[in-house]
Amino acid sequence: MKEPPSSTSTSSGSSRPPLLQEPRGFGGMNVSPFRGGGMNGQMGGGPRGGGGLFNSPMPDSDIHSGGLMGSGQGQGGPFMGGAGGPGGASLSGMGQPQPGLPQQGAVLMVYGLNKDKMNADRIFNLLCLYGNIVRIKFLKTKEGCAMVQMGDALAVERAVANLNNTTFFGCKMQLGYSKQAFLADVQQPYDLPDGTASFKDYMGNKNNRFINPEMASKNRIQPPSKILHFFNTPPGLDEDTLKQVFLEGEVLEPKSIKLFPSKTERSSSGLLEFNNISEALEALVVGNHAPIPNPNSKFPFIMKLCFSSSRHIPNKMAE
Repeated sequence: MKEPPSSTSTSSGSSRPPLLQEPRGFGGMNVSPFRGGGMNGQMGGGPRGGGGLFNSPMPDSDIHSGGLMGSGQGQGGPFMGGAGGPGGASLSGMGQPQPGLPQQGAVLMVYGLNKDKMNADRIFNLLCLYGNIVRIKFLKTKEGCAMVQMGDALAVERAVANLNNTTFFGCKMQLGYSKQAFLADVQQPYDLPDGTASFKDYMGNKNNRFINPEMASKNRIQPPSKILHFFNTPPGLDEDTLKQVFLEGEVLEPKSIKLFPSKTERSSSGLLEFNNISEALEALVVGNHAPIPNPNSKFPFIMKLCFSSSRHIPNKMAE
């Protein structure tokens, strides 16, 4: 009797595990396995022996060892919205670090935050544009300093490359790499000046934008700009409702708003222009994921913001 084919074989006869075989771990959802801790008590990704993208826990040597940061179509990495995605990445050396490469984990150091204006959710609102957020922890002994465990080392690299030395709320934020591989749970966090907790776990948070390949592919990695793109807002949205979000957050309202012609009646989107990048950053950390009342339901829309590649808002949008 002929044995059934192994679950790890492919149509081409390769014994390589399938790239997208039921990744688990992000709050119970079928998602990309994270490196850097928190998944089933392991440091390396999916459940031990559970298939997925990595067949065994990956050391914290960082994803350089797998060729994901190399040249060619693989640049960008799995679930990160890169040009190649999983298909272009070299998986031959994914399980072992190569000599001479830096030992980089997935924890980001954040310095120079305005201690009265910033909290965990506002850090999340900014960093979620560059990768998944796992945990955020403010340091009690260092005012304006926080640690952020991201989904993988590539997310940390992107955040540093795009956000280091940006200025908002009157402070220059500086980013760096932590030697810690993951952030441990904090049972009794202290209160920040605004009354929110100094530690927050975002595992399974639906506002993470790189949860699966489809979601990740929709993200365009952009450096900060003075124009924000907004989406997932109610149909028929008016400018006053948008401005109110920022006024309630005690930041400056946009100087110009452009609503895109709606392709469907299910939601709306458009552009917000601010006077400079600092104002746009402040608006993003305050307004990203703000609830917008839904006239047709008791459940609000959760507005999403990201940096736009546009240099200015045109007077007329193409129909």
